[in-house]
Amino acid sequence: MSEVSSSTSASVLPDEIETIPVSDVAATMGIPVTRVHQLVRDGQLLSFKKDGTAVIPAAFLVDAEVVKGLPGTITVLRDGGYSDPDILRWLFQADETLPGAPIDALVEGRHREIKRRAQAMAF
Repeated sequence: MSEVSSSTSASVLPDEIETIPVSDVAATMGIPVTRVHQLVRDGQLLSFKKDGTAVIPAAFLVDAEVVKGLPGTITVLRDGGYSDPDILRWLFQADETLPGAPIDALVEGRHREIKRRAQAMAF
């Protein structure tokens, strides 16, 4: 639930997606590493293993805060039966109807539209 296994990390996100080690996320947010792990367990963030290190996509943070709408989107998709690797792939997959990827729309503040799309996919 909290971390995607390292055996699948190669196919979770393309290498060009910038990621940040969990320890650096903690430093950026000014919180203990254990709190970042709690955020992952609670569905506020998603992490996965990359080269043996737990990482979080850099796009999940803006100004040292979790992107608005990300936790709700994760919750809706998890409740709909989506696995964390599937959620990660969906968030970063380009969608010409947005345009861009769902994570880009969240960063731009269009979280309601993304949550509606996630609800439609999940149910």
